[in-house]
Amino acid sequence: MTFRLGLTGSIGMGKSTTAGMFAEAGCALWDADAAVHKLYGPGGAAVGPIAAVWPEAVTDGTVSRDVLKAIIGRDPGALARLEALVHPLVARDRAEFAAATAAEIAVFDIPLLFETGIEAEMDAVACVFVAPEVQEARVLARGTMSEPQFRQILAKQMPIEEKLARADYRIETDTLDHARAQVAEVLKAIRERLDHA
Repeated sequence: MTFRLGLTGSIGMGKSTTAGMFAEAGCALWDADAAVHKLYGPGGAAVGPIAAVWPEAVTDGTVSRDVLKAIIGRDPGALARLEALVHPLVARDRAEFAAATAAEIAVFDIPLLFETGIEAEMDAVACVFVAPEVQEARVLARGTMSEPQFRQILAKQMPIEEKLARADYRIETDTLDHARAQVAEVLKAIRERLDHA
């Protein structure tokens, strides 16, 4: 029986890097963002349904995230319609991955884990965090969004304090070495739980 560990956190908190550390330690890894990327790509299951609603968002058999962003920006109801199309496809991809893996521990990297209620599918949840000023500096250093865009994304996410309160494990990503040591501690704790199960 595979142990399912949900991994979450807010934007710029080091979740993807931490997910990579779990993978390096031998865990199977499912990445929600990568699943969406696949669904939007050539032959992806989301291309047809999105093209049926917003034909302008699909070019050469691929969904354009930039066009979708523009549509959502001008149509307040578009995000809910998009999520209604895409979330069931992502859930199916996640379920197929879970059914296929034989790993002792599978990590599910899901930014909106608590917001979408997916923690109910997990055996435990780990939440990454870092000081707010470090988070902001990391995000803005990427050069992919402005400060107002960053604030807008933060406003849509559950406050990190609430995520941390609901998580079973907390991983501070202030340095790579500190994060890696905490990943090892989390895995040790999970393996002890499995041994006593």
